Amino acid sequence: MPDLFIGLMSGTSVDSIDAVLVDFGDEEKITPHILAALAHPIHARLRESILGLCAPGPSELDRAGQLDRQLGQIFAEATNTLLARAGVKGDSITAIGSHGQTVRHRPPGTVTSPFTLQLGDPNTISALTGICTVADFRRRDIALGGQGAPLMPAFHQAAFRTDRSRAVVNIGGMANITELTASGQVYGYDTGPGNALLDYWVDLHRNQPYDRDGAWGASGRAIPELLNRLLSAPYFAAEPPKSTGRETFNPSWLEQACIGLELAPADVQATLAEVTAASIAEAVRAFADGGELLTCGGGAKNKDLIARLQRRLPTWSITDTGTYGIDADWLEAVGFAWLARQTLRGLPGNCPGVTGAQKEAVLGAIYPP
Repeated sequence: MPDLFIGLMSGTSVDSIDAVLVDFGDEEKITPHILAALAHPIHARLRESILGLCAPGPSELDRAGQLDRQLGQIFAEATNTLLARAGVKGDSITAIGSHGQTVRHRPPGTVTSPFTLQLGDPNTISALTGICTVADFRRRDIALGGQGAPLMPAFHQAAFRTDRSRAVVNIGGMANITELTASGQVYGYDTGPGNALLDYWVDLHRNQPYDRDGAWGASGRAIPELLNRLLSAPYFAAEPPKSTGRETFNPSWLEQACIGLELAPADVQATLAEVTAASIAEAVRAFADGGELLTCGGGAKNKDLIARLQRRLPTWSITDTGTYGIDADWLEAVGFAWLARQTLRGLPGNCPGVTGAQKEAVLGAIYPP
């Protein structure tokens, strides 16, 4: 019997809304089948508004309130477009799981009262689609003393658990690792920047939204002094649980590190790719000496980045999650569909060993149609 959910995801890259229609079936072992998927565009003005709220500025409350509604509308638009393309009626969908758009993430250790804020009004999504919507997944974990991120490890365990060491690395705007032990324990954390600064730099110098296949980065050479400056950021040395975002790894951080150096733009791109590869590889090596590494997210398509990662991890077999049945482009959106399913079933969606929360918890709030 079909068990249909929709997952909506917009990450720190702010390049599009990933929307997936998923059939989980009725099996206990999670084997999600993606029936339809699309990358719904975020127009330039809306993207500018999102990025503008990722750092402190004037009139934040008014801007956030309006953006919350605008994002709710575009998330609903993505959902309705997905259903139309799939030829599926909304009343056959159990629920939408919407991550929302993170505009500020201040986890424990960064401010006195930790918080995380995702915009994309679920009331609007529910009203415009007529589908039950589950959202606001991160704040329950924060309330329990956790980082509120990353949230995908519980889904990774459900989808990819095995009797040998396996790691899953999502390379989105930021990168995070899930460590699946042979004994069934789950660990993980954000490793640092993924694509966010790579995308920023190629857009700045070549007017391209991303470095296709990592070709531009591959044409440059990593600059040791800049690499050392970037990898000296305190976040990399911090012990998990930990999570991060544009609050830490942003253009200002990069520009500060470049002061006093004469750098060719392609060499900076190569260095940024090396920062991502080095920080991920360090996390993987700390987990195990060898095993399977599954990649997902936009960075999984960056051939230069994956080559740099493989050079640093010669004892690891690196492939993407599509090898195991879930397309790497859509894995995170599928994960939020799964989290909505967990919420409706009254089952936990976090991993305390990952986030540092006091206990497992049912995540998210439910917004009926």
